[in-house]
This record gives sequence, C-alpha cells and structure tokens, in this order.
Amino acid sequence: MSDANESGGTTEPGHAKGSEDVSGPESAPDGATGPDGRPSAAELLRERRGVVQREARRVLNRPTARASIRDRLTGLLAAGEEAYDLDRPTDVYGDRIVGALEERVASLLGKEAAVFFPTGTMAQQVALRCWAGRTGNPAVALHGLSHPEVHERQAFSQVSGLRPVRLTSEPRQPTAEEIRDLPEPVGAVMLELPLRDAGFLLPTWEELTALVDAARERDAVVHFDGARLWETTEHFGRPLDEIADLADSVYVSFYKSLDGLGGAALAGPRTLVEEARTWRHRYGGMVFQQFPTALSALIGLDRALPRLPEYVRHARVVATALREGFTEAGLPWFRINPETPHTHEFQVWLPHPPEITAEAAVRQAEQTSTLLFGGWWDSPAPGISRTEVSLQAEGLEWSAAEVGEAAREYARLLREV
Repeated sequence: MSDANESGGTTEPGHAKGSEDVSGPESAPDGATGPDGRPSAAELLRERRGVVQREARRVLNRPTARASIRDRLTGLLAAGEEAYDLDRPTDVYGDRIVGALEERVASLLGKEAAVFFPTGTMAQQVALRCWAGRTGNPAVALHGLSHPEVHERQAFSQVSGLRPVRLTSEPRQPTAEEIRDLPEPVGAVMLELPLRDAGFLLPTWEELTALVDAARERDAVVHFDGARLWETTEHFGRPLDEIADLADSVYVSFYKSLDGLGGAALAGPRTLVEEARTWRHRYGGMVFQQFPTALSALIGLDRALPRLPEYVRHARVVATALREGFTEAGLPWFRINPETPHTHEFQVWLPHPPEITAEAAVRQAEQTSTLLFGGWWDSPAPGISRTEVSLQAEGLEWSAAEVGEAAREYARLLREV
C-alpha cells in the first residue's frame, strides 16, 4: 500500500476511501454544502471531528498528519539532530541524506540495495514492471483486496502494462493452494503484509513460507507489498531481515507505521534497484530535494520502529477491553476484526449506519475529552459501520479498565444519537 493516491484511514459517510490519509479525508466530501451554500451535516461533523482530534485529552492515536506545519517542522528539528547531521548539505536528486536512508533500509531488510520513491504506488509499479521485463510475463497474482486492486484506479494496467490476476477476493490471506491452482502462468506473486482492507491480517509464518514456496513452484518471483511490514515482527516472531528474505523484492512505507512525512523504498537485488532508479526517473519520481521526508523517515526508524512490538501487544489488550466493554453494555452485535489483532491496527464493526457511529464518537470526545474512535466510518453493508483503530504512543497510557469504561460510555451514546 502506498502513497499519493492511497488509503490511510476510514472514511466519511458517503465518501470513498481517501488518499494517503491516516484518519479520513481532509477535503470536504462531495455535497459538503447544500443549495443554500451552508455546510452539510457531514461537513459540520468533519469539522467537529478535527477539533476533538486536536483537543481531546485522551486518544488511542493522535495522527501527526493533523498537526500544524509549525509543530511538524519543530518536531523534525528537535528529533533530527539525533538521526542525521543537520549541518551537512541537503540532498540533490537523491544523494546524501536520501542515500543514507536507502542504505539503512537495505540493511534493515537484509537486501543488497534499496531506492527511495516519493510514493509506494510508484515503487510497486516500477518493481513489478522490472520483474515483468525479466520474466517475460506481465501477469501479477495478487489479492482482490490488495491496494493496487482497490485504491489505485487500475494503475497496474493503465500505466504500467501489468495484468492483475486475482488469487481470491475473500477477506483473508490467500492460500498456497490458490497459487498452485492458478489457471495461467504469472511472472510475479504480490503479497500484502498485512492485508489492510481485510483487517490488517497476516498469515502465520508457516502459511507465509508455504505461499512463497508455491510461488517458486510456479517459477514466479515474490514481491512483498510491505507498506506496514515494520509492524509484523511481533506476529511472526522473527526479525525484519528474516521476513524480507522470503521475498525477491520488498516495498516499505515511511509514513504508515513510522510516522514520516511520506515516501517509500523498494529493496531487493542491486541490479533490480539500479533498473528501478531508471524507471523512477521515467515515472516522474526524480524529485529535486527530499531531505525533509528522508529526515522524518530516519527519525521514524530510530524512534517509532523499536516501539512497534509494544504497540502491537497493547493493541491486543485494547481489543479485548473493547470486546468486554461492548458486551457489558449490551450491544446486540459487534465485531472486533481480527479478534486478536495481528498488528497495532484492527477493525471495529457496529450495527449502526456511519452517521450514527461517527456522531457518537465525536459527541463522546466533546463531552468527556476522550476520543475512542478517531477515524471515519464506512459502511460495508446496509446498517453496518466499520472503522479502524490504530494504537500508538498515547494509546499505551490507557489501561484495560479505562478502555472498557470508554466502550461502555460510547455504547450509551449510540443509543442516544
């Protein structure tokens, strides 16, 4: 999953999943104003939500993407001294600090080399285009809920001449049997780890190795869509380089788990990376200077990456407490997906339309200064709402008892809206 046209969060009622946004679209949805020019109810709710995101005393996650420019730049300067020598010259077309970031990523993932990209959408297209040239086959086997299929407007076929072949569209990881049973040859198998739109799902380690083995049996290269690969080590019980070693190439994001300003990297064999640099230029990704983004990524590797396992463990505590709180509150139906989170992010499903669940979340923050659900809600089925919970540093301050109390209060407000 990637960047400039990518989903990062749940959405406003009636609004398609947004681009590269951790907690809902920043711009007003279609129809935000009525015929009299006044803001619609959805727009007013969006504005109230923005206020409580900034001002609530207790949140599970306060996205820095919502911070002011001044606060963001101040934070970069304060933390940047530890990550890089800020008295050195800035980068020019990817040298210096960007080069240092590339070397760091390649080392962490155990790959020969890595190359910086402004977006993950571009990084993955380039990677799979390069592999298609080497294998002679533009077909890419992937999940029907994977990011290129759902959030990139058919970029694989429209821009890069690739042909997606779906392994499955069910809300689960694919199986080795589905790779073996493909009715045609494919040049590459792309695995999204975790599979965000299915609930940030991961396979077991044994299932992952079986998927890779099945791809090798088909003489296909393996590419990991690892936008959030950083947060998988707790689930797999293995270091990053051992996980990445299963794949021929890996894409990682710098803002989804690491809280960077943006950007991505593609890691793999040195020859592939050098070819990817050429295609990056052709795709318009040869940006003159990227030092703020690169600096934020280095800070994320220093500060956020070591804490991700702790976030994952506490997300499981939060998920259990939510389940118990909703049960005690007598909600007729709800779902925590997955029941035990695989990463520090998971889904919550409730039996109410999005305008109800979103209003209750904002109202709870306005009344109690506790924001339990900070993201927008979408509707996977009539009368059902779904949102994503992402737990980071501030969420560690919540005890299970506090989460349960907030869940009961939220359920009470649902009945009042």
